[in-house]
Amino acid sequence: MIRFEQVSKRYPSGQEALGDLSFELDAGEMAFVAGHSGAGKSTLLRLIALMDRPTRGQVTVNGQNLGQTKRRGIPQLRRGIGMVFQDHRLLMDRSVFDNVALPLRIAGVAREEIGKRVRAALDKVGLLAREASAPVTLSTGEQQRVGIARAIVAKPPVLIADEPTGNLDPMLSAEIMALFAEFQQVGTTVLVASHDLALIKRMHKRVLVLDHGRLIDDFRPAARA
Repeated sequence: MIRFEQVSKRYPSGQEALGDLSFELDAGEMAFVAGHSGAGKSTLLRLIALMDRPTRGQVTVNGQNLGQTKRRGIPQLRRGIGMVFQDHRLLMDRSVFDNVALPLRIAGVAREEIGKRVRAALDKVGLLAREASAPVTLSTGEQQRVGIARAIVAKPPVLIADEPTGNLDPMLSAEIMALFAEFQQVGTTVLVASHDLALIKRMHKRVLVLDHGRLIDDFRPAARA
C-alpha cells in the first residue's frame, strides 16, 4: 500500500531530511515511525500526502507512483489518505458536524449520504452527542477525536498521523492509539509518527526507526501467543 524506494529529500537550505529510505507497508498494516525531533518523521508523512516531493527515489501509494502525479491529480490522491495532525486544524467557526463533513462536501457527496457518514464517524470516536457543538467547547482530547473522525469519514484506504498524541495526557494518548488500531482491524493501512516510545511499545506493532533521515531499524514484534 505504501512503498518508498531509495527516497531522499533535501530542502533548498541544504538540509537532508531523508536519505536513501526504503520500506514497504502492506495493505491493512499498522506501523509507527519513531525517532528524535528532526529525524525526518514529518517529512516522510508529507511525502506520502504529496505535501512535498522527494529529491530522489520513488514513493508509491495505493499502486500510484507519486512522481507521476501532476498537480491537478493531488486532490484526488489525498481523498484516499486520511490525515491527522497534532494541532487538530479544526475550523473554529464551524460545528463539529461541519468540520467532519468538510472532506465529503469537497468531494461532492450527496447531502443525505454526508449525514450518515458523519454521524457514523462521530459515533466511532465517541462524539455523536457533540455534533452540534463548537470545537472551542471541547477538550483537547475531544478536538483530536474530531480531527480523527474527519480523517476517516471518507473511508480512506490509508490513514497517516503526525504526533497525534503530542498534546494529550497518557490515558487519552492510549485511547487515541486504540482508535487507530481499530481502524487497522477493518483494513485501513495506518502509519503514525510518534516520539512516545513507551506508548509505541505497548501497541505491539511494527516500528520504523529514523535517525537523521535514515532508517536505522525496522522492528517487527514477535507474534503474540
